[in-house]
Amino acid sequence: MIETVHVPLGDRAYDVRIGLGLLDRAGAEIAPLLHRPRVAIVTDAHVAALHLAGLQAALSAEGIQSEALVLPPGESTKGWTQFSRTVEWLLDQRIERRDVVLALGGGVIGDLVGFAAAVLRRGVRFVQMPTSLLAQVDSSVGGKTGINAPQGKNLIGAFHQPTLVLADIGVLDTLPRRDFLAGCGEVVKYGLLGDADFFDWLETNGTALAAGDVAARVYAVRRSVEMKADIVVRDETEQGDRALLNFGHTFCHALESATGYSDRLLHGEGVAIGCALALELSARLGLCAQEDPSRLRAHLAGMGMKCDLADIDGPLPDAAALLDLMGQDKKVVDGQLRFVLARGIGAAFVTADVARDAVLDLLADNLRNRR
Repeated sequence: MIETVHVPLGDRAYDVRIGLGLLDRAGAEIAPLLHRPRVAIVTDAHVAALHLAGLQAALSAEGIQSEALVLPPGESTKGWTQFSRTVEWLLDQRIERRDVVLALGGGVIGDLVGFAAAVLRRGVRFVQMPTSLLAQVDSSVGGKTGINAPQGKNLIGAFHQPTLVLADIGVLDTLPRRDFLAGCGEVVKYGLLGDADFFDWLETNGTALAAGDVAARVYAVRRSVEMKADIVVRDETEQGDRALLNFGHTFCHALESATGYSDRLLHGEGVAIGCALALELSARLGLCAQEDPSRLRAHLAGMGMKCDLADIDGPLPDAAALLDLMGQDKKVVDGQLRFVLARGIGAAFVTADVARDAVLDLLADNLRNRR
C-alpha cells in the first residue's frame, strides 16, 4: 500500500509517496524524472551501511547508473566543511541542471543536500529519500534547506523544493528506538498546531505507532505531510502561516545550542520539550486551559519521550542565557522574538506580544525542577 500526498506548487509541484517498499522500487519511481540514466547519491555512513546497496541495486535494475558520496553521520556534518565537500563532489561528478541528486538519509542529509542542489549551477533537481521519522514527517517536505552556523541552527540556506519525496515506512524499522521517538516530537507538533483530532488519535494509537504498526505509521506520516503541505502551499517562504510549523522550535533551537548540537538532545526531543514549554507558556498567559500542558506531558511521558528540561542530561545555562540563545532564532523580526503559542490543543498562532519576564519565569521554574 503506497499513498500519495500531492504538494501543488504550480510548476514546482511534486508528490510525497508514503508506504512500504519504496526503497526497493526507487528505480521505477525515479526513472521518469531522468533525462539520462544516471544519478548522484549523497548519504551518511550509518544510512549507507543499512540502505545504500539496496538503493543502488534498485536503480541498477532500471538501468540507472549511480555514484555515492558518504558523509560522516551527525549534526556536525550540517556545516560549511561537509557542504563544500558535497558541492565540489557533485561538480566532479559533472552533475548538470537536468540531472537529479538523491538525498538518502535523515534531516541532516536532506537539509544539506537540498541546499547543495539549490546552489549548484543555480539550482539542480533533487529527490528526498528520508530514512528517519522526523525527516519523513517534516524536513523532507516543504523546500527548506540549509546548514548551521556557529551563531545558530539553520541560519544559512535557501528555499528549494524537491522533485519527489519517497518515504519508505519500512526503513523506520532500522531506527534506534530513541531516534524513532524523537521523530514523534514532530508528529505530535502537528496535532498541537492545527488538528486536535489528530492529537486525540495519537493519544490512542501512540503505543502502536512506537511498536511498529504499519498502518499507524503510514497514517501518522501521511497526516503530518498533509498538514505541512497545506501550510507550505499557503505560505511557501514563511511570511505568515508557515511560521506555525515552528511550534516548539524557538525553545528547541536554544536548547540544541546550549547542548552543543550533540546527542545529549536530539532535534525531535528538543521539539517535544519545546512544545511542552510553549503550551505551558500559553497556559500561564491565560490563552489555554491549565490542563493542556499536563495532557501533553502525560502523552509524551507515556510514549517514553522527553518532555521537560529535567530530561536533558548534563548542565544547562541559566534562564537569561537560554533566552539570549532564543534571540538567534530565525523568527526574530526587527529584533523582536516571535513565539508560536496556542489557544488550546490544535489552535496555534504566532505572536510577538510576549513579555520577556514571562519567558524568563517559565525557564527559571523549569530549570529549578531539574534539581
